[in-house]
Amino acid sequence: MGGDHGPPVAVAGIARDLADWKAAGVRFLLHGDQAKIEAELARAPGVAALCEIRHTDLVISSDGKPAQAMRRGKGSSMWNAVESIRQSEAHAAVSAGNTGALMAIGLLILRMMADLERPALVAAWPSAKGVKSVLDVGANIECDAQRLVEFAILGEAFHRAVHGAAKPSVGLLNVGSEEQKGHDEVREAHRILREGNFDLNYYGFVEGNDIAKGTVDVVVTDGFTGNVALKTTEGVARFFINELRAALASTLLSRIGAAIALAGLQRLRRRLDPPDGAPLLGLNGIVVKCHGSAEAKGFASAIRVAVNLAQSQYATDIERNLEHLTKALASQGAAKANNGAPEKIG
Repeated sequence: MGGDHGPPVAVAGIARDLADWKAAGVRFLLHGDQAKIEAELARAPGVAALCEIRHTDLVISSDGKPAQAMRRGKGSSMWNAVESIRQSEAHAAVSAGNTGALMAIGLLILRMMADLERPALVAAWPSAKGVKSVLDVGANIECDAQRLVEFAILGEAFHRAVHGAAKPSVGLLNVGSEEQKGHDEVREAHRILREGNFDLNYYGFVEGNDIAKGTVDVVVTDGFTGNVALKTTEGVARFFINELRAALASTLLSRIGAAIALAGLQRLRRRLDPPDGAPLLGLNGIVVKCHGSAEAKGFASAIRVAVNLAQSQYATDIERNLEHLTKALASQGAAKANNGAPEKIG
């Protein structure tokens, strides 16, 4: 029921890849206003056969506070969708609703994996070498070294599961590639990743321009930096497309040229429009956030992310590397304790 469009986009999103879902045996629980959902199913032949409606009148508003969602959200469409994972009725949940509320409800109902503290939002990012993954893009504004290492573990497992890379490369976003560059937390995360014996293809530091170049498959940063980079990139892409459209429509000759180059321009637009669907990585369950303004194509993309994660070894990969992180931190703590011990006098 969430997002700018509600049931029309959710149902149309299922319909876009209906043949794939039938072949894979994927089914859907649709939580929300039954009358509105049934009206959309009537416009989408074949979709109803894969769906079961779970009626509720309660909806979390787009501007609702996360704390309010936790206190008053029980029984809402978003709450019930996440609850269906905990009850083992569903393998994953997809929502275009309030991001803060979805995170709060996910934390409350599903809790975090292992010793993780908070989930991370990962974004698909277009690059010169295909779609890459960047996290965190807004869930965690301040991050210490341990959080950054956790993001590396989460992002690597996600990229393998969703984008099919056998051994994704992981980079840590910094203001330079030199060892002495960056603040204390990013340098400490770099040291842990380099020395911690993780089952990761760790590349080292990368800079902002490396994201678009596709230098690594997974770029790790804090939520403040990641969100600024994401919004800046979206704004630049939108500006570029709008300026290009205006230039190509300015004269008769340019319009003729645009018509001739239409196929190439459409490919460019697709390259600048990455797949939708940002999972809340680290929860004990798969919850995927779809962009609130997404159309059917974007919602379908978010569904596919959820299905790919549900069919993968994503959780097992994360747990294995988190064990390595626990050992690395324990070893580091023991080393500090020994260095700080008073010298024995015989």
